[in-house]
Amino acid sequence: MPNRLANETSPYLLQHSDNPVDWWPWSPEAFAEARERGVPVHLSVGYSSCHWCHVLASESFEDELTAAYMNEHFVNIKVDREERPDVDAVYMEAVQAATGQGGWPMTVFMTADAEPFYFGTYFPPEPRQGMPSFMQVLEGVRTAWVGRPEEVAEVAQRIVRDLAGRELDYGKAGAPGPEGLAQALLGLTREYDEARGGFGGAPKFPPSMVLEFLLRHHARTGSEGALQMAADTCEAMARGGIYDQLGGGFARYSVDREWVVPHFEKMLYDNALLCRVYAHLWRATGSGLARRVALETADFMVRELRTEQGGFASALDADSADPLTGEHVEGAYYAWTPAQLREVLGEADGELAAACFGVTEEGTFEHGTSVLQLPQDGPAMEAGRLAGIKERLLAARGLRPAPGRDDKIVAAWNGLAIAALAECGAYFERPDLVERATEAADLLVRVHMDGRARLSRTSKDGQVGTNDGVLEDYGDVAEGFLALASVTGEGVWLEFAGFLADLVLDRFTAEDGSLYDTAHDAEKLIRRPQDPTDTAAPSGWTAAAGALLSYAAHTGSQAHRTAAERALGVVHALGPRVPRYIGHGLSVAEALLDGPREVAVVGHPEDPALELLHRTALLGTAPGAVVAVGLPTAADGGEGEFPLLAERTLVRDLPTAYVCRHFVCARPTTEPVELAEQLGAVRP
Repeated sequence: MPNRLANETSPYLLQHSDNPVDWWPWSPEAFAEARERGVPVHLSVGYSSCHWCHVLASESFEDELTAAYMNEHFVNIKVDREERPDVDAVYMEAVQAATGQGGWPMTVFMTADAEPFYFGTYFPPEPRQGMPSFMQVLEGVRTAWVGRPEEVAEVAQRIVRDLAGRELDYGKAGAPGPEGLAQALLGLTREYDEARGGFGGAPKFPPSMVLEFLLRHHARTGSEGALQMAADTCEAMARGGIYDQLGGGFARYSVDREWVVPHFEKMLYDNALLCRVYAHLWRATGSGLARRVALETADFMVRELRTEQGGFASALDADSADPLTGEHVEGAYYAWTPAQLREVLGEADGELAAACFGVTEEGTFEHGTSVLQLPQDGPAMEAGRLAGIKERLLAARGLRPAPGRDDKIVAAWNGLAIAALAECGAYFERPDLVERATEAADLLVRVHMDGRARLSRTSKDGQVGTNDGVLEDYGDVAEGFLALASVTGEGVWLEFAGFLADLVLDRFTAEDGSLYDTAHDAEKLIRRPQDPTDTAAPSGWTAAAGALLSYAAHTGSQAHRTAAERALGVVHALGPRVPRYIGHGLSVAEALLDGPREVAVVGHPEDPALELLHRTALLGTAPGAVVAVGLPTAADGGEGEFPLLAERTLVRDLPTAYVCRHFVCARPTTEPVELAEQLGAVRP
C-alpha cells in the first residue's frame, strides 16, 4: 500500500512511495507526529540518480522486518536533496562536522525539534568493514533515546549551538586583487596532476569551474601555464571513460585518477558547466576537440534531458537493467566487450573499434567489460569511418534498457543549461540551440516565477513544486537570462535578470554583504544555511556575485556592483587557501579585475555586417564581458531595452561597436578585427 509519498512530485520520493516504511515528506506535521508519539525522527536524504541510495533502499527500506521496526520506533522522513538543498546543507554540515566526511545517502537521527544527535551515510544490512548494520544503528539509537534521554538532549543542543556559531562574515574582506588570484593559481599548480590532468587523486571530479577560472586568468594575464592546465585537463577528460564517446555528455566523476571508469550517473549541472567550458576553450584556442565536445554535450542535453515542456531534466541514473540478467547494475548501458562490438560491427570494424576505444578481453570495468575511451595512441581512422562506427554503436546501445531519468526541473541547473546552449548556439552558428535555451527560459518564467518574480525551486510535468527557490536558483537563472540577452538582443531577459538580482539584494543579503542560501522569510531551520564554497556546481554565494556583477555592467547600477564586490570578499579569504573549492568565485573575481568590459553593438537588423560584429563581440575572450546589441539611439534619445545602447550611434552609417571598461571607452569601431583586438587579453 502506498505511503505518504505517493502524492509527491519528486521522482526520488516517488521511488519510495511503495516502501513498507511509513515515510513522511519534510513537513511540520511529521515533527508534530514525533512529538506526540515521543519518538525520534529518522531523516533520510538522497536523490534519484544516487547509486548507494538505491542500494540502501533495496537492502533495508524494502525489507518488511526493518520497515516494521522503523515504523514502530521512529517517524521517518524522506528528503530529495535536489528539491530541498537547504535541509540537505544544514544537516550535511552537521554530518561532516561530527564524522569528518559526508555523502549520500545521508542518515540523520534528530529530536522532534529537528535537533540532530546521531549521523551517518550508508549502512549495510549486515555488519561490514567496520560499519554497523542499519538495524544495529536503529536499535542503538532507540536504546539511547529510551535509556539516556538527558544525554541525547544535551548532545542535540550542543550540536545546534556549534552550528549556530558558524556564521560567516566575509563582507568586509574586500574583493581579491591580482595578487590573490596569482596565489590561487599557484595553489592549483601544486595540486595539478601533470600526468593525467585534473586535480588531486581518486575519485576525480571534472573541475569545470576551476577550468573556467584558468581560461579567464589566461585571457587577463596571458599565463600560458593556466591555459595549458585547462587544455590538457579538457583533453584528458574528453578522451577518457568519463566522457560518453558515443552519445556525448559527461558522467558525474571518475573512480580512478586516469578518467577511465566513471560513476555513470549524468547530471544536468555537470554537463551544462562543461559544455560552456569546452566552448570557451574553443573560443580561446580554436581547438577542434573542444568544439566537438561542446557541441556533442549540447546535443546530448537536448536529446536526452529535454522534457516535453521545454526544460531540462535533472539527471540520468547510473544504474540500468543488464540486457542478459535483467538485474539493475551500474554501467550496464555503457560498457562493452570485444564480442559485443563484433556482433554489432562485424569482424573487421569490431576489431578496429576495440583498438580505437580501448576495449580489451580483460576489460577496464567489471565482468570483462570496458568503458569506451578515445586514447591518443589508438589506431588512425578516417573521420567518416569513425563517425559511422559510432553511429552504429549508438543505435545498438539504444536497444538496451536505458537508465532512468529524473524528470524534475531544477531552476538553477536550467539556468546553467540556458547559458551554455545560448553561447554554443551563437559560437557555432546553431540557432536551434539558442531556440532550446529560449524555450527553457520561457518555462522558468511561466512556471517557476510568480507575480513578484520569486522563484520556485522545481517543477515536474509543467506543475510547479512547493519549495521556494534558494540563492543558487536566483544566481544561476539570472546568469542564464543575461547570457540569453547578450546572444539574442532581447532586452526582456535583462529585465527578468534584474528582477532576480533585486531579490538577491532584498532577501538574501546580510548587512555586512555576506549572503545566505535561503531568503530571510524562508522556513526556519536549526541554522540558516550559508555555504560559499563551490562543489559540483557554483555555490549560491558565488553564482549571485557573478550575476550581480554582470547586471551592474549592463545597467551601470552601483548598488549591484557594490553588492558583488562585497560578496567577493569570500574569494579574497578562500581563494589563496582552497582554490579548488571556490573556482566560480575566482572566475567572477577575474571579471571584476578586467572591468568587466561593456560592449554595445548597434546597427540595423537587415544589415549582415551587424551580425558579424555581434558575433565578434560574443567571441571576445575578455573575462565576463557583457554584450548588448540593438538599434542605434532613437531620435528621441531613448535607450531601448539595453541601457548600454544609450547614445550609441552609427559611424559612417555602418554597424558600430563600443567597448568600455572602468569608465573609459575605446574608439568606436566598425571593423570586426579591431573589435576583436579591443576584447582580447590584457597584458601586464
